[in-house]
Amino acid sequence: MIKRTMTLNLTDREMQVLDELCAKKGLNKTALMRQALRLYQAVDTRLEQGDKLVFENDEKKERSQLVVL
Repeated sequence: MIKRTMTLNLTDREMQVLDELCAKKGLNKTALMRQALRLYQAVDTRLEQGDKLVFENDEKKERSQLVVL
């Protein structure tokens, strides 16, 4: 596997969110971004197949559909 390097410019708020998620998940920034890419790819594939992305909360009896552009 050939690894390549890229520069990613984030706003202060975006970097803060990244730092918070890294701390919460116990991951470094590279690992978190790789995980995020895999998740986005999986979601995109399912949406292309006609599936919907839905969140359910059994306690609150709520269900909402997330629309991804």
